Amino acid sequence: MQLTSQILLDTTNEQADALKRTMRLTNTSCDYMSNRAFELKVFGRFSLQKLIYREIRDTFTSLTAQVVIRALAKVCDAYAIDHKTQRTFKPLGAISYDSRILSFKVSEKMVNIWSVDGRLKMPFKCGKRQLELLNGKRGEADLCFVNGKFYLFVACEVETPNQIDVEDVLGIDMGIVTLAKDSDDETYSGQAVEDNRRKFEHRRRNLQKKQTKSAKRKLKKISGKQARFQKITNHEISKKIVQKAQDTRRAIGLEDLTGIREAKVRRRQRARHSNWSFYDLQTKITYKAERAGIPVIFVDPKNTSRTCSKCGCVDKANRKSQSIFLCISCGFAENADYNAAVNIAVRASVNMPMVSNLRVQGQSPHL
Repeated sequence: MQLTSQILLDTTNEQADALKRTMRLTNTSCDYMSNRAFELKVFGRFSLQKLIYREIRDTFTSLTAQVVIRALAKVCDAYAIDHKTQRTFKPLGAISYDSRILSFKVSEKMVNIWSVDGRLKMPFKCGKRQLELLNGKRGEADLCFVNGKFYLFVACEVETPNQIDVEDVLGIDMGIVTLAKDSDDETYSGQAVEDNRRKFEHRRRNLQKKQTKSAKRKLKKISGKQARFQKITNHEISKKIVQKAQDTRRAIGLEDLTGIREAKVRRRQRARHSNWSFYDLQTKITYKAERAGIPVIFVDPKNTSRTCSKCGCVDKANRKSQSIFLCISCGFAENADYNAAVNIAVRASVNMPMVSNLRVQGQSPHL
């Protein structure tokens, strides 16, 4: 599997200037290529390269052959979704490097990177885990300029262990009020995330009204803090879920929430819904599970919150409120998120061929 190592480049003023000029020139060439691709209606990487490679080399003489190839790939990737709109690129947008134009001395924490001023050698900073990833097999890297600092996001290959033979499924229901609830009835609360969102939303609104230089400086200072808090919270939750699944030899069942962003919600809930970082949490659970050899099964989310986990009755009226489930058929009452998590576990167990002994909530997996 592939993970990303994030490292901070410790640049001098001269090196920082050279990297900025490199990014600007490379992205200017991307705009040029994008314009030619749109004119020619050719968006395939190798087809476009045949047509305009020599033209690009003659026009942007400061760029090396490999940089041009990486820029071509970036342009073609940008058109992967559709060919209806011409793509443009930010002057300081990320640019891609490979082993021919970027090298590491991991033991010395040094990087050798190509720029328009030639090769630049500079130290880098990163955490222990990031350094471990760099010691493995490395792929391409993206150079990014974030908040006045240069970062390299390096794709690293990590050996994936064989999946263990699981005996059960741990169902996970994701929500906004409760970020996650598992089929063991353990709650992973979202209250801290919601409190943090409201705090920063209130602070941003007040600062935006002032429009003073001081207010703008404070806005810049708090930028990204809320998102970082959410990511840290998701890391903690995903780690706990995967650890529990590993300790109890269970697979993890998740809902396939593709398209959930397009769902209509009430006006008063829109800010909270748009702030819901379910995809980030699912991604973290998935890659952590993969590294631990834990299978992850995605199931259809339809009616998981309206189905009675005892009798199987499906009805909208079963869901009395956000937190209350009361079956109109058998009278079974339970926390709504827990009931949904149990249903997810049952659905996942049906689709799980590796499970050696399915015992989800005492029910048959064939229900």
